[in-house]
Amino acid sequence: MRGDDAQPASLFSYIHLEDRIPADHPLRVIRTLIDPMLLALSPRFDTLYSAQGRRSIAPEKLLRALLLQVLYTIRSERQLMEQLNYNLLFRWFVGLGIDDPIWVPTVFTKNRDRLLAGNIADALLHEVLREAQAKGLLSQDHFTVDGTLLDAWASHDETPSTASSHRAPPGIRAAARRRTPRRRRRLRASGSDRRRSAASGCRTARRSGWQQP
Repeated sequence: MRGDDAQPASLFSYIHLEDRIPADHPLRVIRTLIDPMLLALSPRFDTLYSAQGRRSIAPEKLLRALLLQVLYTIRSERQLMEQLNYNLLFRWFVGLGIDDPIWVPTVFTKNRDRLLAGNIADALLHEVLREAQAKGLLSQDHFTVDGTLLDAWASHDETPSTASSHRAPPGIRAAARRRTPRRRRRLRASGSDRRRSAASGCRTARRSGWQQP
């Protein structure tokens, strides 16, 4: 029997947000790892905020939202807020309820800058490294980065674009602009080839009797 395409507008939901997230979803593991780190940073959070005034975005929620932005390559805070508005998985990971309002993108950006100015991002990274070292997940092995990736970032940065998020990070752009010895030798060799080609053309023209007017 064919079902009806009924679209009732339910006023209440009797399913907990926690129950909607699959038990084997990768974000469950990530949140289990990140929550103790945020708890350890709580004393540092207290030093960044005043004891009076209007409450800001909780730094724990803000950092979880920024982590989602990195994991899912969301290109702007405005798109991140749009995702938080209707994506129940994102709401659960950040710590928002189903009916909690989302933040204004400019307010989110302002609070993010406060955390960056307080070096909270570096502190969180140190907590991640400390946890990884405690579990034996770090290695002393070195690895090599392909230089063509840096060139690709630099060439992409030279293309005019209205989306500032497409720009390569400043450190990568600076590294890409520095010419390696091999690249300098290649440029010198190509210049020598052009000069030899020009000299050969002049000798051929003189033998044929051509004179520049």
